[in-house]
Amino acid sequence: MKFEEVFTVHIKPENCIKLNNDYEDMVVMIPFTGYVTGKYFEGKVLSGGVDTQIIGKHGDRHTLSARYMLEGKDYTGEPCKIYIENSGDIYEKRNNVLFRTCPKIITNSKALECLSKDLLIGEGIETENGLNIKIYRVV
Repeated sequence: MKFEEVFTVHIKPENCIKLNNDYEDMVVMIPFTGYVTGKYFEGKVLSGGVDTQIIGKHGDRHTLSARYMLEGKDYTGEPCKIYIENSGDIYEKRNNVLFRTCPKIITNSKALECLSKDLLIGEGIETENGLNIKIYRVV
C-alpha cells in the first residue's frame, strides 16, 4: 500500500474542559484553531473545532474524536471549505506518532471531492507549538 500526503493541519490548542466521575474516568474537550498547509489545500481552521478524548482510570485513552471545519483554497486556487471528522484511538507512541485516525471529509470543492470517497489515514505528531495532523490518502 502506498500513501500520499494530502495536507497537514497545524493545531493550536486552547483551554481544555474536563469532566471526572466517581469511577475515575475522564472526558477532556480541547477547543482549537490553526492553519493548513499542503499540496492540495491551504487555509485556516475555523473557530468551533474541538477534540474530545475519553480517558480511562488507568490513563488509557479509549477514544479520540475531533470535528472541525477548514476554509481556504484548493490546489486550483478556488475558495472552498472542508469538514473533517477525525476519529481514532491513542496507543503507545511510535516513531514520534501520538495516534492514528480514520478521517472523513466533506467538501464543497469540485477538485477535492474525491477525498470524500478515498481511504484516508491521519497521524498526530506533537510539535513545540501544538500538534500537527497529517492527512494521507491511500493510492
